[in-house]
Order: sequence, then structure tokens, then C-alpha cells
Amino acid sequence: MASITGSSAAFSAAEPPTILYIGQHETQRTEPVNANLLRRAQSVGYDILTAPVTTSNFQSRVLALLQAHVDVNAAPTADSVAFPIISPLTPEDSDLVPEDSNSSLIAVTSPWIDIGSTDPLIAHISQQIFSLEIAYAAFCGISNILVHGPISAQGTVRFARSVLKALGLGPYVQIHILLPMTGELEQDISADGTHLAELARPQFCPEDDVDDDVGPEVYGSWETWNTIRTMCLYSTKLSVALEVPRIMPTLDLQSRWYSEPVRLLLLPRTTFLRNSKGYPVLSKQHQQFATLLLRLRFPPWALLGDIGQIPSGEADDAEPTPAEAMAAAREPPEDTTKHLQYLRHLQQSQPSRPPIERFGQGYQDYMQSPLQPLTDNLESITYEVFEKDPVKYEWYERAVALALEDLRTKLGDGKDIVVAVAGAGRGPLVTRILQASRKTGVSVKVYAVEKNPNAHVLLQRRNAIDSLWAGQVTVVKSDMRTWLGPATTDGEVGKVDILVSELLGSFADNELSPECLDGVQHVLHPDHGINIPQSYSAHLTPLATPRLHSDLLSRTSSDISMSVSEKWELPYVVMLHQYDYLSTIPATLEETRTPDVQQAWAFSHPAPPSLLAHASNRAGGTTDAGNPMGGDGTNEHNARSCNLRFTCTNRGVCHGLAGYFETVLYSSPNARTDHRPQTVELSTNPVTMADKSKDMISWFPIFFSLKTPMYVPDGAEMEVSMWRQTDDRKVWYEWLVEVYVQIAGGKRMKVGMSDLHSSRRNGCLM
Repeated sequence: MASITGSSAAFSAAEPPTILYIGQHETQRTEPVNANLLRRAQSVGYDILTAPVTTSNFQSRVLALLQAHVDVNAAPTADSVAFPIISPLTPEDSDLVPEDSNSSLIAVTSPWIDIGSTDPLIAHISQQIFSLEIAYAAFCGISNILVHGPISAQGTVRFARSVLKALGLGPYVQIHILLPMTGELEQDISADGTHLAELARPQFCPEDDVDDDVGPEVYGSWETWNTIRTMCLYSTKLSVALEVPRIMPTLDLQSRWYSEPVRLLLLPRTTFLRNSKGYPVLSKQHQQFATLLLRLRFPPWALLGDIGQIPSGEADDAEPTPAEAMAAAREPPEDTTKHLQYLRHLQQSQPSRPPIERFGQGYQDYMQSPLQPLTDNLESITYEVFEKDPVKYEWYERAVALALEDLRTKLGDGKDIVVAVAGAGRGPLVTRILQASRKTGVSVKVYAVEKNPNAHVLLQRRNAIDSLWAGQVTVVKSDMRTWLGPATTDGEVGKVDILVSELLGSFADNELSPECLDGVQHVLHPDHGINIPQSYSAHLTPLATPRLHSDLLSRTSSDISMSVSEKWELPYVVMLHQYDYLSTIPATLEETRTPDVQQAWAFSHPAPPSLLAHASNRAGGTTDAGNPMGGDGTNEHNARSCNLRFTCTNRGVCHGLAGYFETVLYSSPNARTDHRPQTVELSTNPVTMADKSKDMISWFPIFFSLKTPMYVPDGAEMEVSMWRQTDDRKVWYEWLVEVYVQIAGGKRMKVGMSDLHSSRRNGCLM
């Protein structure tokens, strides 16, 4: 089961409200941004405004200083002359002042600078301006700062270095890098004035290596962002301000940007279409992308760019002349709030979220250690959370019903079918077994085995007062592995016909279901005994999850009950939300993205008796040297390993592996005349979940992190090696990732390899 703790109120299935903060952005503002302008903006429905840090006066001063330096130092030895120093800001250089209302502003650094310039002079001037503006905005109490991305790919590293330095200029500074989804920005960021990139000296201007016939790389903008955030060490103070184009790129690229920390979504006027009535609207593709982003735990703010000035809000009391009235009738003033009204409509008309999202609201991308039910006694609230699942227990009831009918056919009507629940918890499976008995008309004798002393009390109480249970359940306080079995009327120990358990973890076996069911198999009838579940398998796929990697980077030893290095070697249960599949199955429809999720290994029950007998004979180390991992080897038959290959069409960065499971609760060998499915299955695998157990909420995926993210080139192949290890006392996982590319002759060349990660220090105790 997934590891969730907290109050039950946190898991309400109610639809959460859609939160959307909307701001207004102008590339060339004609009036100062102050408290009065902000009040006007908020009166028509805006939440925030962008504000340039400096004025055109400052730009003119810088250009004059630069021109004077170039004129004076035009000799060939000019490089030996010190670069000019920009004096501190003056009141004429900025309209910003410290005010309480500044919390509703986003400062915009000068778009005409080039801090990544290959010309040392231009870079030096630009970096001075950049530092002055960041520091002054922070001084004024503005924490959110919009910075235009690098002018060219050649300057990305120099740009990133300046951003890294700027992140330390204020304790609360949040820098948002403005980038297009692909190609170039649609808004002309230097419509007025001169851009410093145009003043770079010819000897410092490299040849552009972009083929004009081919055009910009589809993933070029993402590559730029990846370089910046990598150099800035995945800082939580750094995010993307993403400009949305008029024509949306492929779903692959949309998914990639969805996985990134997009905090601002810039929607220029050109992004919108016009409907039949002339009102601005977004295309279906834009709406779908917006819906995805609005479901994030922290949805981005929307910025409407250059859609018109904010209404003045002042009424004109003067009567118009007849000519003025006729002109106004022919050309009424444009309503500059139509785009805002449309976004508010979009906010209010969002579709309902899937049950799993409503159930896990607030837990998206929140990493937790898996449960250890063998060593820890769960709290009542933990049981209660998983009992809310609308699918799992219904499917268990169906499986039990099929098994009861099959056994009745095989054994006849002579005796009750003995059903035991191994790990009964608060009793939901017991209830489902009794309901299946009623519906099928097959009489049962039920045993509820539970080691948790607190849950044992509740089981006894429920057996006494629950009208369905009606005192017919035998409640046993015992670890399932040491339970001898059901006592018969003559004092002997009998066998169980059906053994039901819900021991599966997010990766199928990570909560020691194989070890538990091996230990209790002695009570199962050797000839016709049925395990529910009958089998289960673990599945993997590589992921890009910058959010989770950034979260782990920020965790210190005081935040977690382990050393800082161990945080990378622990599998986490997490409701994956903001991520991208790196390997997908080719599809014929653009609307379909199916991840390549491959099986790692599988278990089935009951295990062959000869296998368990061999394991038992190894106890004490009398037959062999034992398990190389440690111990006598009595649990070595439950060790597993896999080597999987994933093809990655598009470049990306792998931050870890997502793990899922599939299980066959019961597969009946007998066909039903009522056309009921003969096989009952559960799945968290995103490829099969909709068909096998849609809307199931009991399990979140598991995440195996990589200490160092792995860059994956276009068309590369990722090779994942994983082991399930045991030393007879605990079980742990080890994993490693390699990246290969194809070279001439069809050969594979390794271009990257991760560390070998191991959760041995924090393994699951048996």
C-alpha cells in the first residue's frame, strides 16, 4: 500500500478549486508602475503586474557611457584599457520604491542587455546592469524577477554563471528565466532603443552555426534551460517563465516543459485566436496544456502580454459632440480586458480531476519512505485512508467469489470453505469475503489473522457488533508466519482453502509479500489451496523529474533521519505528478503518448513446495556456504534481477526510475455463463491500469532516484540494471543506469553511467 499519513480530512474526494493568478505584462510600459496603477489593475481583475526595474533614462545613460568608451579606446590596444564602470542607480533611473504593494509586482530586468555576450566589453557592461537591477529589486521588496533568456546558444554558459551569482543577491529572490517553448520569443523584446548585442565588436562575434534551411532545434530552448538550471544546481529559487506560441509544439515537447518548474506562463496577444464573435480564445491544444498546468500542486501564474493598457477607470463627464458620438459608434474603444475575462472563464470551467488526484490532493510529488508493516504497527488513520479505495476491495470481492465457486465445484457441498485473511488490519477484506459468501451462496469459515495488537482489539469489537460478521469470524492475534493454522473441532490443526492478503507495496514486493506468503504457506491446503493474489510483477520506466531531484538536493541531514548521502539510496513512495516519460512507445496518433513500461520480475503463490523445502534445508549453514549477500540463504530464492533496455527518441535528463506493479488476484479455469471476467487483476502500471483497475487509489508509484542526473541524447538507449537482494534478515534494492548511442557499424558506445545505488542500509526488515 502507498505510504500516506495524516488526517482523513486531507483525503477528501471533493473537487479542489482551480487557482489561477493572472498578471498583465507590457514590453514597453508608457506609465510608471506604482500603487495607483496596481489598484486599477486589480479593480478590473488582475492579480499582479510586471514592472521594469529601470527606465529609458538609465538605458540612455548606459549607451552614452559605452559609446564614449568605444570612441576613446578605438586603438588596437583597446583590450588593455579597463572596462567602464556604471555608477549606482539614481532616482531618474527607476520608478520603483519600497512599498507594501510590491508583493504584487514582478520586476523585469532590462531586455536590452546581453550578459552572455562573447564580447567581453558587452558582457561586462551587461553583468553590471544585471546585478544592479537584481539588487535594487530585492531592496524594494520584490521577490519575483523576470529575466529574458540568453540571446544565443553560444552565450548560455556565461549567462548561467551570471544567474547563479544573482541568486545570492537577495535571500528571497526568485528568478524566472523567460524562454520560448521552441524557436524564438514571439514578443519583440527590444522594440524601442538599441540592444547591446548589436554593439558587440566584430572580432568577438562567432559565426552562427544554425542552418537557416533547417531552422532552430525543436529542443533548443529546453537545452538552454537545462544548461542554466544544471549550472545553478537545480536551485529552488530558479524557474521558467514560458512563452506560449500561437501554434503548439508536439506533445513530446509539451510534456517535457510540463515536467519543468514553470512558474510563469506568458501568453502574448499573438497566442490567441478569435472566435466567431471576435472574442479572444485559445485553441483546444492550448486549453489542454493549460489544464495540465492548472492541476499542478503549485500552478504557474499567467501573464497576458501586450494585450492593451489597463483601463484608466476615470469617467469622462463631458458631453461628446455629434461627430465624436458618430465616430465612437463606428469604432467603439477596444475592451482590453477581454483576454482577462476569457482566462477567468477558463479557470471556472476546468474539467473534474481524476479520483486519484482528488484523493491525493496536497501529496503530489511528495516523497515518503515506504511502509514497513512487518516491523511497524500501523495507525488506524493509515488503515482508514486505504479503505477509501473505491476499486481495490470490490475487485478483491470479485476474486474471492470466483474462487469460492470454483472450490465448491471441486469439493462439493459437504463442508464450509475455510478462508483466512493474513494481515486483516481493520477488517475490510473480512467484510468482502462475507459479502462474497452471501452473493454466491457458498458457506465459509473465516479467520482474521493480525499481529498488530491495536488492530486486534478493533477486530474483536467488530466481530461482536458488526451485523455482517455476527460473531462468525475467528480473530487470531499472531504474526502470520508463526500461525499454526485453523484449529478443528477435534483439536487438530486444519488447512486453509483460500488465503487472502493485501501485502503488496508500490513495487509489488517491496513490503515483503513474498517472504510473508512463503512463511504462511504451511497453513494452505497443498492440493487445492488458493492464494489471493496468485501472482504479481514489478515494472519500471525511466523518468525526467526535476522537481523530485531538486527536492532531494535541498534535503539536509536535519530534515531526514539518515545521512545526506543515504537520501539518494532510498526508494520513495510518491504520487508522481510533474514528470516526463523519457521512453515512449511509437504511436500513430499525435494525441497518444504511451510510456514504455517494462517488467522487472515476478512472483507467484503458492510457491513450489520443493523450493521452500530446499530453502529450509539451508538453515544453519549445514548444506552450503550460504548466500554471498549474507545469511544462510533461506530467502535467496526470493532474490531477483533484471536488465532492461529503453529507447529514448528525444533528448532529456533522467533523474530516476518509476516503479509500478501488476497483480492477478485470481484467474478462474472455469468459464462463466454470466459472462463475468474469469481473471481479476489490479494494476498501477499507467499502460494497463485503465483496463485492469481504473480509478484505483490505494497505491502511489515508487521512485528510485539517481544521485547524478543522466543526460540522454536523441535516439539513445538507456540500460537499467536492478537487483532485489536479501541476507535473510532484510530485503533491499540496487540499481544502476547506463546510456548508449549507436555509432558507425551498428555498434553501441557508452556515453554515461550512474553510480550503483543500494538501499541496503535502509532495507525492509523481515
